[in-house]
Amino acid sequence: MPASARTSTAEAWQWREPSVLLIEDDPGDALLVEELVADSALKMRLRWARSMAEAREVLLVEAPDCVLLDLHLPDAHGLEAVSMVHALADQVAVVVLTGLAEDETGLAALMAGAQDYLVKGRVEPELFGRAVRYAIQRKEAEQAAAALQASQMHARENARLERGLLPRPLLHGTGVDVVARYRPGRAQALLGGDFYDIVQSPDGTVHAVVGDVSGHGPDEAALGVALRIAWRTLVLSGVTGPEQIGRLEEILVAERARTEVFATLTSLILPPGAPCARMVRAGHPGLLLRTDGDVRWVEVAGGPALGVVPGLARWPVQELPLPPGAALVLFTDGLFEGYVGRGRERLGEEGLLRLAKEAARLAPEPFVDGLIDRAEDLAEEQGGLADDVAVLHLRWNARQENENKGGDEGSG
Repeated sequence: MPASARTSTAEAWQWREPSVLLIEDDPGDALLVEELVADSALKMRLRWARSMAEAREVLLVEAPDCVLLDLHLPDAHGLEAVSMVHALADQVAVVVLTGLAEDETGLAALMAGAQDYLVKGRVEPELFGRAVRYAIQRKEAEQAAAALQASQMHARENARLERGLLPRPLLHGTGVDVVARYRPGRAQALLGGDFYDIVQSPDGTVHAVVGDVSGHGPDEAALGVALRIAWRTLVLSGVTGPEQIGRLEEILVAERARTEVFATLTSLILPPGAPCARMVRAGHPGLLLRTDGDVRWVEVAGGPALGVVPGLARWPVQELPLPPGAALVLFTDGLFEGYVGRGRERLGEEGLLRLAKEAARLAPEPFVDGLIDRAEDLAEEQGGLADDVAVLHLRWNARQENENKGGDEGSG
């Protein structure tokens, strides 16, 4: 323990008078304890109960800092007494009082959960005060350790749950190279309101989505998961285009916790070897198109975000021409909404495009990682990127393109 922590603990004990409940049926032994309390350097408030029944009435009303427990009571004997005290007040430190030849009983009491034991008639006031003080501190340390362990177990369970809810791209072949990155804005979380997914049909067609639920709490994270799973289900059922987006809006309206919650998304379909990608955009920012060492910002026409005007919106399907070897980079606005430097200026779309152009010739993985790291570095002086970030980089590999061209030539 650091010296400062030991000092603060010692200072706390200088003014604090712990409350102690003595459970003892022998008036002579009780008198000895009262004398030890009076002579001890540690001042404490002592209360005397002559039986476990009397002690129960006290413990049901208040919890002392420490219980001095005789193991030979008229209504509780041996380790049964320790268990009864724990059942009534498990947060209370217990110091067992034993006879001269009961060392083994004292050790057994420690195994049963007591913090210490004292032998009657062989205790000096200084040792008595120290035993009570240390028993209370030891109990507090045990409770803190137990709370920490419970918290860690809860955090691990949450992490396993959240990891299980993150998407696993459903790819059937080697026709598309995918790089996906996800970083929640909530501290100590693995999942945020942003979502993405990718599904490849048996014919090689790639379906992809990137979306963003407004807000940053666990409700928004749960809604993002619901929308992602619903999107995948609709894709596997053959529902695409505006009908797909309309169904997702119905789910959002049904599942959202507040009427002001909305979601943006971009959904696209990439048939293998096709010259164009079919896209639907619902209030979401544009994307990056990578071609031959260059990067362009692309923003196709679209409709409003989901949930803004339920049942009234329309989302047109747009075609985006794709040059050979092109890559598409979809992302959520958390990637470019971080502040730059110490002012209130944000990186913005132009700033993100500038960073992308600087990294244009990098391979997909270092390109995506570098983009996120650079945006994070620029926002570092104001605490980094506060919003969720999802990035999806899609590119057909050269092998698949050649196979598609060969198949087209053979069929002609």
